[in-house]
Amino acid sequence: MIVAAADGSSLDNPGPAGWAWYIDDDTWAAGGWPRGTNNMGELMAVLDLLRSTGGLGEPLTILCDSQYAINCCTKWMPGWKRKGWRKADGKPVLNRDLLEQIDVQLRGRDVTFEWVKGHAGHALNEAADMRARAAATAFRDGTPVDHGPGMTVADDSLSAGSDRSQEAVEAQSELFDLPPAPANPDQVLTAELVALERRLVDPDPYRRQRALTELLDEDFVEHGVSGRIWTRGRVLAEARSQTLGSRVGIEALGVVRLSEQTVLLRWRHRSGARESLRASLWRRGPHGWKLIFHQGTVVRDGGGYR
Repeated sequence: MIVAAADGSSLDNPGPAGWAWYIDDDTWAAGGWPRGTNNMGELMAVLDLLRSTGGLGEPLTILCDSQYAINCCTKWMPGWKRKGWRKADGKPVLNRDLLEQIDVQLRGRDVTFEWVKGHAGHALNEAADMRARAAATAFRDGTPVDHGPGMTVADDSLSAGSDRSQEAVEAQSELFDLPPAPANPDQVLTAELVALERRLVDPDPYRRQRALTELLDEDFVEHGVSGRIWTRGRVLAEARSQTLGSRVGIEALGVVRLSEQTVLLRWRHRSGARESLRASLWRRGPHGWKLIFHQGTVVRDGGGYR
């Protein structure tokens, strides 16, 4: 059993926003946007947690202080999908991009959501809140975001959270009338894809292999920085013995929507003294996002070559 807290933060709602999930000090992740809402942060924290634990095969309990996030995931989505992602009043569902990805991640999973009261001393919730707020603050101040170590290989230490609240949550009808989120949809999309890219360069070979298997399209091709052409099979074979060493820094440079389901993500890759520019072509299908093409161009090698 894995128990984790997920939380979001927005300094002005909308404003600089962050998200985080937390299991323990060695197992957590965070991110955010220059402009977003609390609800976006709550949902993105849940989504990244689901993605990070997807291959572990363990039951997952997600602790949230957001009734909105819990009700979206456990009560409202089936009805929204039947109505073409529209609410009871006919208005479009907010944060649909995030919710559709959560819906994919929940399929076939043993996931339980529990409500905990925010800012009430719950250890896991407070830890997630602190990290989400720190990410939002970093976006406000223009400082680097601490994305955390991510998910470690599952073990008994993941079964935490003995102080979980059992309080029942009643659906709040007024949540259907939330104001439209003013954040740029491209910011939400960029955060989603950057989180996926981060999984593909995880320094832990077990987690990276799992992510590559899940996220690379069957027809995936990469034009590597060395000029070598990589297929999905070659990448998976090399990854079993490949050690990345230091953590990889990812700086998103922009997204281009080529079609409704196909997006080009441009980003900067940094690892130690090495730096390269990357272009990733992602396509969304019935099983979520898949990477179909990737290309890298060296900007600086370990010796400072440009």
